[in-house]
Amino acid sequence: PLATVYLLKTAIKEIWFAPSVRDGARRWKDWYRLAIESGIAPAIAFAKRLRKYLRGILASAIFPLNTSILEGVNNRIKVIKRMAYGFRDSAYFFLKIKAAFPGKAR
Repeated sequence: PLATVYLLKTAIKEIWFAPSVRDGARRWKDWYRLAIESGIAPAIAFAKRLRKYLRGILASAIFPLNTSILEGVNNRIKVIKRMAYGFRDSAYFFLKIKAAFPGKAR
């Protein structure tokens, strides 16, 4: 059973990296069939639960977005906030945030 779960884990990652929606749908059908035929109750329940989100998962072939940049920005702001602890001037705080993320020159 453990080897089967590892196989399912590896196969499901391929769905998110499909070059097209058609290829992603084919990979999903193959993975879903493997999960159901595995006979492992948690894998079957997970596959059925994940089926509700299939449209969004397949959309990743068209729009390969993630939140890594946003998470990095949030983390940087938290660090600035910790460093600014005790200062009462919120304008200075926002100035430091703007300085940390200069953006594109206009």
